[in-house]
Amino acid sequence: MRDSVFNCCFAPPHPPAGQAEPHWHDDGTQAPPPNDRRFLIFFDFDETLVDECSDDAMVSVAPGGSLPGWLKDTYRPGRYNEYMQRVLAYLAEQGVTPSAIRNTIEGLPPCPGIPALLRFLTSCPPRDFEVVCVSDANTVFIETWLQSLGFRPLFLRVFTNPAHFDDSGRLQLRPFHTHNCLRCPVNMCKAELVQQYTARRVYERGGRRYQKVLYVGDGANDFCPSLTLSPGDTAFPRRDFPMHRLIQEMEEAKPGEFKANVVPWTSGEDIIRRLRKIMEEKP
Repeated sequence: MRDSVFNCCFAPPHPPAGQAEPHWHDDGTQAPPPNDRRFLIFFDFDETLVDECSDDAMVSVAPGGSLPGWLKDTYRPGRYNEYMQRVLAYLAEQGVTPSAIRNTIEGLPPCPGIPALLRFLTSCPPRDFEVVCVSDANTVFIETWLQSLGFRPLFLRVFTNPAHFDDSGRLQLRPFHTHNCLRCPVNMCKAELVQQYTARRVYERGGRRYQKVLYVGDGANDFCPSLTLSPGDTAFPRRDFPMHRLIQEMEEAKPGEFKANVVPWTSGEDIIRRLRKIMEEKP
């Protein structure tokens, strides 16, 4: 196990360049964020909410259902965002339309039990959960999918790589921010984001901390933010996925170093059961 991975994502914070989605009243006016929530829960998107990688799904809309070798050969480790910019440009050049992209995203299957989990969170008392999405996908993919299932209002904020369709129909993609973590993709360090957001929200809440911070994810880039959790907080790694394996390796190599409670999941129902217990705990 690379011990340096245990120290990643703890660089001094600096303001991210990414966009945070505002919360809106039904009449179209912007609402102040609710400051009475007991729990703050973060969700990854790819292979956490949806049961595949949304970027990979773009291959299905390419001519012949595959990308040319010369394009795939341009990928460089840690620079997937830049690679996807080239993929999206290629798709536009091949005549792939915005509607084809949106339809593909809307068709992405949710992970097992995730719709039930999101319905559960929606049905909880208003003071319980502040729900945030933190993803290395992009705004168009996440907004399209959440809206198609009717779950967009549940999420107070969506933090991801900014994207939009330009006048020619090309999906333009930009990096979320820059950071100093050598282990994370150059366009996003989720640990830095989670730390900054949580600190800002505590400040906005008059210094009142959340009863617990919870993080649901699957990938290696979800391991870093899980390291920022405190004792009493909970990490929900998808069972046998990279985030889970990295936590297990850390616990074996450095017992007690990983501070948060760990609840592996294979279905959203596993998360619901633990959330019910958390809600019953006294502060």
